[in-house]
Amino acid sequence: MIRKGTLKDIDNILGITNACAAHMIQLNIFQWNEFYPNAEAFRKDIKRSECYVLEIEDNIIGCITVSTLMDEEYIPVEWLTANKNNIYIHRLAVHPKHQGKGYAQKLIQFAEQYAKENKYQSIRLDTFSQNKRNQKFYELRGYKKLGDIYFPRQSKYPFHCYELVL
Repeated sequence: MIRKGTLKDIDNILGITNACAAHMIQLNIFQWNEFYPNAEAFRKDIKRSECYVLEIEDNIIGCITVSTLMDEEYIPVEWLTANKNNIYIHRLAVHPKHQGKGYAQKLIQFAEQYAKENKYQSIRLDTFSQNKRNQKFYELRGYKKLGDIYFPRQSKYPFHCYELVL
């Protein structure tokens, strides 16, 4: 079941993202660290009603943020559609114990369905250039790789921006 996240869910969400960060670091993917993602980012997502959690048997095992806000880092990217009426995906995570079972697909399908039902023109996101698995995940779903952006507090490596026109 996918539902809106609440402030009470933040500790569980951080448990998931911290486990994901540790798992990626073991794979030499330095995408997330002690600065990101953090509780404040999830508090803002929840207050804007943009954070969703995936529950299995009353346990939160995944999360996704589906936002209408365009981060300033995205401004220079040459997107496929105009900068209006777009959805932005952030902080998609599934606890490592539950990865490889299709739960990330369920979360992204949820976001795509939400975007279509609400008549958004596209879905935009970024993923770490060193995370080949994530890139393949989005490319197989039809997302087009566009430009690169940087988050210096996260990594010296770029993040690839993707867009799916609906």
